[in-house]
Amino acid sequence: MRLGLTFGYWGRGPSAGFVETAQEAERLGFDSVWTAESWGSDAFTPLTWIAANTSRINLGTAVTQMTARTPTATAMHALTLDHLSGGRVMLGLGLSGPQVVEGWYGRPFPKSPLTFTREYVDVIRQVLRREGPVALEGRYAQHPYRGEDGTGLGKPLKPITHPLRADIPLFLGAEGPKNVHLTTQIADGWLPLHWSPYNPSVYGESLRDKPEGFRIAPMVQVVLEDDLEKAMFPIKAAMGFYVGGMGAKSKNFHADLMRRFGYSDAADRIQDLFFEGRREEAIAAVPSEFVDEIALVGSADRIRDRYTAWRDDKHVTDMIVTTKDPTALKLLADLANA
Repeated sequence: MRLGLTFGYWGRGPSAGFVETAQEAERLGFDSVWTAESWGSDAFTPLTWIAANTSRINLGTAVTQMTARTPTATAMHALTLDHLSGGRVMLGLGLSGPQVVEGWYGRPFPKSPLTFTREYVDVIRQVLRREGPVALEGRYAQHPYRGEDGTGLGKPLKPITHPLRADIPLFLGAEGPKNVHLTTQIADGWLPLHWSPYNPSVYGESLRDKPEGFRIAPMVQVVLEDDLEKAMFPIKAAMGFYVGGMGAKSKNFHADLMRRFGYSDAADRIQDLFFEGRREEAIAAVPSEFVDEIALVGSADRIRDRYTAWRDDKHVTDMIVTTKDPTALKLLADLANA
């Protein structure tokens, strides 16, 4: 199982020491480092900064928003950074939800997310293969554009720059069962926002057709702290926000996922509290049992013991951890190399 480190996206400003932390992860033997974006910092610029200050560690986006850029623009970002980094890019894509897509990016949320994703990936693959001009008459992706509001002068093009690699690994951050199944068919790997080595059957049907070599790289929050309740709090705070506020009450992919894990009552309660403005109570309503399934928290001995379930999970190929604690990074590196 490969180890990765994710920084997520920035809050009010740049994450302090993220380059130095990436360098330490590289020194410890981590395979990859990842960045993200939502409606603030972008994913590619911090990753480029890291690339310039490291030499070996792979560089992934987990995730970059598909609706933020046309697929050709995303492919340009990836092939440019792949050249500059010497072939270290891994491209992780995500669709987000209607509130972000329509509220921030100012675009309609696709009525058929699966079709949108399939076409988006198709265009990126065409750009990276550079076998000919990009051509697609899709529902969402049209190359050249033939819409009634166009000039009709669009010309089929292929990238001027020859990609360093035609097979840049492409991951999707999918959550719904159909999206996860599609991911196994069109991508090289999957970035689960939440995974439980104790309950992998949640995705069993969706993963039934995954090909040999398909990578499953869940995000795992790690908090090294002897006080277990204190260790769980940041995960509960994040889950309270994601389940309660990251989406409309009637359409929240994170809440739906929590229900599939078997915590329907808790998801409903979190949403109700969050929409009533009772955020502290929403956070407290996140079950400790759920946190323990999807994260590594507690003392070093406790994390060492619970890491075994992740290591022995036959599905997981990569563990992408969230932590800024150098002691936790060292602990994980030691566990991975044991």
